[in-house]
Order: sequence, then structure tokens, then C-alpha cells
Amino acid sequence: MSRSLFDAARACLDAATPETKVELTFAAAQAFARGELDMPEDAPPPRAIAMPGRPPRPQLVHPRDLPRRGFGSNEGRAAFVHAIAHIEFNAIDLAWDAAYRFRGMPREFYADWVGVAQDEARHFVMLRERLREHDYDYGDFDAHNGLWEMAEKTAHDGLARMALVPRVLEARGLDVTPGMIVKLRSLGDHATADILEVILREEVAHVAAGSRWFRWHCERAGVDPLPRFRELLAEYARSVLYGPFNHAARSDAGFDEEELAALEKLAG
Repeated sequence: MSRSLFDAARACLDAATPETKVELTFAAAQAFARGELDMPEDAPPPRAIAMPGRPPRPQLVHPRDLPRRGFGSNEGRAAFVHAIAHIEFNAIDLAWDAAYRFRGMPREFYADWVGVAQDEARHFVMLRERLREHDYDYGDFDAHNGLWEMAEKTAHDGLARMALVPRVLEARGLDVTPGMIVKLRSLGDHATADILEVILREEVAHVAAGSRWFRWHCERAGVDPLPRFRELLAEYARSVLYGPFNHAARSDAGFDEEELAALEKLAG
């Protein structure tokens, strides 16, 4: 493995199979924790990424083309687990892209996103194992590409990336996961609910990292975080904002009352 974190991150992004992406992610995170990966100042600039490495399946379709399935059948529950696994698989790439793309940041920035990538890979492994217990595997259902599309839109601007990917798209999980857990437990699916409990707890910290580095970027740029957040929501996120919002979890993840009010207003 290269001694450059940027090379390691790019290798994880380029990995085209779930097994390789997870294996490289765990190896890179462990190497970073041991102090074996540097962020060289003379590293070449990041290269554009049209699409990170992907397996041939799942087929990526428009969100409106994904069928709605209930939890009443094994297939329906498997499709639900697959949808969450796909989000976590994308989240591995989103974390590595933050570490790869944005140069000249404090070491703590890279530590945060390497840690997030490691968590997301572990979440994906847990969900894939649960999916196999339903006699399905990752790729057996169609999925969409919305998370990566937002990464492309914000590739030019670390401030916008931190505002919109962790604090809008990924934070959606803070809003909907508690209800999913209640539903699954009512159906007796405690195994899946237990996995979602772990993911919910750790995603609060991931969104909090987005909040922390969004405010860091705002301070460096000399801009007021609240009006800038409102502007970015209006410009990029009107179509992906849905209430109700989990105010308690979002507060724990670094949202203040004014930001929560801005979310409510735009989603309303």
C-alpha cells in the first residue's frame, strides 16, 4: 500500500467489487491509525471521478422506478435491507472522496473521514450478512445513484460538500431510522433492528463531523454559517428535503435551532 492517504483513498474509490472495497477500506483505516499514511503537500491534485468503482449489479435506476415493497414478505424485507446496504456502500465512497478530494486540510479532517469510511464498510458488511440470511445478496435488487450525484455537484467546494452530503442526505437516516426500528421490532425482526440501532448511533457522529467541518469552512471563509446553509439548501436540496425531522438526533449531530427551523421551512 502507498504511504499516501490520497493514493489509498483513490484505491478504495476505484475498487469495483464490494469485497475489495471493504477489504481495502479496513486496511487503509488501520494503516492510517498506525500513522503509516501521510498527506503529502506535493501530491498531484485529485483526479475527476465520473463514478467510483461499482459491481455490475445492482442496476442503477431513477428513484421513481424503484418498486415499493412492504415488510409483509421475505422479499419485501430483503429489499428493505438491500436499500439500506446500498446507502452504506455509497457512504464508503462518499467518505473516501472527502479524504481524497479536499487537500490541505487539518489531519483531524482526514481522521474523521477515514473513520467514517471504516464505519460505513462495517455497516455494509453487517447488512450484507443479514441480506444473505434472507437468501438474497447485494445486487439482487435495483438501486439509485442519488448520493453520488450530490458528491459530483459539490466536488468543487468543500464547504458545500460538508453542508449537503453529511448534513442533508446522510442526516436523512437520523429522521427515518427510529421509525424503521419500531416497525421491524413490531414484526419480530430484532436482528435487523439491532443492526439499525448500531447504524443510527454511529451515524449521529458522522453527521456531527459534517457539522464540524462545515463550520470550520465557514469560519475560514469568513461567512455566517446559517445564511450560507439556507442558500445551499435552496440551491441544491429542495427536492431531497423531507420532514419530519428528528430534532433530538440532529441536535446531537451539531444542528442548532435556527438550522432546524430552516430545514422545516424549506421542507414544508
